[in-house]
Amino acid sequence: MVRRVAVIGAGAGGLASIKSCLDEGLEPTCFERSEDIGGIWRYTDSVDGRRVCVYRSVITNTSKEMSCFSDFPCPEDFPSYLPHSLLLEYFRMYARHFDLLRHIRFKTTALSVRKRPDFTSSGQWEVVTETDGIRESHVFDAVMVCTGHYQEPYLPLASFPGIETRFKGRYLHSQEYKDAEAFRGKRVLVVGIGNTGGDLAVELSRVAAKVFLSARRSTWVLSRVSDHGFPCDMVSTTRFNHFLDWLLPSALTKRIRFRKFNSWFNHANYGLASTKSSNFKIIVNEELPFCLLSGTIVLKPTVKEFTESSAVFEDGTTEENIDVVLFATGYIFSFPFLEESVRSLFDDNRSLYKRIFPPQLEKPTLAIIGLVQLTGSVMVGAEMQARWVTGIFAGWNKLPPTSRMMADVLKKKPPVKRDPSERENLKMSFISYTDEIASCAGVKPSMLKLLLTDPRLALAIFFGPCTPYQYRLVGRGKWSGARDAILTQWQRTLKPLRTRVVDDSSDSWCWMCLLALPVALTAGFLLSKKLQLGWRPWAG
Repeated sequence: MVRRVAVIGAGAGGLASIKSCLDEGLEPTCFERSEDIGGIWRYTDSVDGRRVCVYRSVITNTSKEMSCFSDFPCPEDFPSYLPHSLLLEYFRMYARHFDLLRHIRFKTTALSVRKRPDFTSSGQWEVVTETDGIRESHVFDAVMVCTGHYQEPYLPLASFPGIETRFKGRYLHSQEYKDAEAFRGKRVLVVGIGNTGGDLAVELSRVAAKVFLSARRSTWVLSRVSDHGFPCDMVSTTRFNHFLDWLLPSALTKRIRFRKFNSWFNHANYGLASTKSSNFKIIVNEELPFCLLSGTIVLKPTVKEFTESSAVFEDGTTEENIDVVLFATGYIFSFPFLEESVRSLFDDNRSLYKRIFPPQLEKPTLAIIGLVQLTGSVMVGAEMQARWVTGIFAGWNKLPPTSRMMADVLKKKPPVKRDPSERENLKMSFISYTDEIASCAGVKPSMLKLLLTDPRLALAIFFGPCTPYQYRLVGRGKWSGARDAILTQWQRTLKPLRTRVVDDSSDSWCWMCLLALPVALTAGFLLSKKLQLGWRPWAG
């Protein structure tokens, strides 16, 4: 029976893992090498080569209602999209509310995690840690690794001939970027057009002499602000839309999606993407189209090579006098503290059962939490993983036999190893994956049952945003406030906008008239039919 659990990392996944352990009556001890919680979301001005954190101006790409812990909504006065300082404050509130901090050992690095000699029977691990130069050895019944996938910068210099040997300017990875001031008046080339590359290019364009943005493949750009001003993910990430994606042919859904993307601006005109694209990525950035339109950012193809002061691109064009090259080329993950025999069991998350468990282990007492990139919030996915994992540790849930887990892994694993900078091997549908893990944990709500017992809630769940509170309606960890949280999610979304109230009663009246019109027409039509059949309401 698992009792003592080591949790490595006190970011969002680590906090959710500690709480899930406590919910199941387990005894967690979290080892965090820095002095505070928050993981990558705890911004610092210092550049620590071992620690990855966000840049100063970052704002979340997923809204607060879609990103919060499932039994702890964000405060209603928080904006829908949070700067890192507010998100960190939310983490602190969560940790205080559930008394998590006393289970965390700060400034403590996990040096090694090794199987005990009797692992085949006990499933136990020996964890060696270091605090202020003092090493300690601990024995744990299970280990939850919560270091995420932003661990080591991926800097593919070999793919850019001349950058190390000929180029006289400065080059750096986006991990080192804090703010734009150091780039004032410079001619900057940003390599990589993911969310980070787009953000940094926009920010640099305000102070740099010129910014060039190199894109290797097609990129569709979305805004956080969707129809009628609502958060994009709350409008798009619904069970109804998910059902349509499943129901309709993939070619049709792809065409509809591209048309929706182009309804904001024609991506082909900007050199970003074509509707014929087969290999593409999606980023969130409201300002990039205007920067391209105003010329403060110039979009370029893949870099072919560097000379002493210029960049030569694959289309034959050259940009001279480049001062700085900023690589926004992503991250790779590694777990140097895991013993080699364990680390060699998985080269990416598809080698893990349900993206969590190494299936070849004799005992399922090691879980990798948060090594997924979803089309929605990874924090929600990590919390769901932690709830299922701790249920297994506590004996409430069971894993299938090794043979079945291996078959499932092989079925989903790509046959060819991909470029580590491409995160498609991590990206998964938010609703599909979270529902899958929720089903394993026994906490996925039944739409049919809800429709029969609570139609109002069922409609809100099916047609409304797939917020994490849905996974607290049933099963272990059921939360009495989940129903109310779902039915009031739009109020919390609009509350921070109500700082100036305007009279929109006329608009409401117009909408009432529009809604009443078809009802009146239908009633009139039915009445006329009855009159034709000889019905006289005034007859006795």
